Amino acid sequence: MTETLGGLEGLFQLVPDAPVAEEVCDTVGNPEHGWSGRDRMQALDRNWKVCSQNFAAGKKIPLDTELDFGAVKLEEECPASDAEAPAQAGDSMPDLAGESVKAARGALGSGTSVTVTDALEDRMVLMESNWQVCTQAPSPGAALNGRPVEFTAVKFEESCP
Repeated sequence: MTETLGGLEGLFQLVPDAPVAEEVCDTVGNPEHGWSGRDRMQALDRNWKVCSQNFAAGKKIPLDTELDFGAVKLEEECPASDAEAPAQAGDSMPDLAGESVKAARGALGSGTSVTVTDALEDRMVLMESNWQVCTQAPSPGAALNGRPVEFTAVKFEESCP
């Protein structure tokens, strides 16, 4: 049995009162990922909009097909393409400038000691997916070898000093 997939780009992220989205969700589920690469949790679907879907609108797909929707928050513009998570660090420090602090921490692994400092003011960095890395120590390409990592960061709507 197949179902024709509608185009969901630009719709609010799979909200119950969006008839097309509701029908698709009821039929095939609603896996989704943040398109901005910030590694954010999508707690309230009503705050997100669809930027992409892994199957073209109008394509007939089996009902058990897993769909994937790229999404951003309503006030954000859809990026030109899906942002990829930073590569996992090996023996050397990757360049993490511009990445969300959460994604940068994830690239370093759980055994790495990470300190994050606000680059502009004396604020606490609580929601790491809302902050972008400005500077890092050690520098990109330097050996990690269990060394602690330090980031300075600003909120995404701010500029690094």
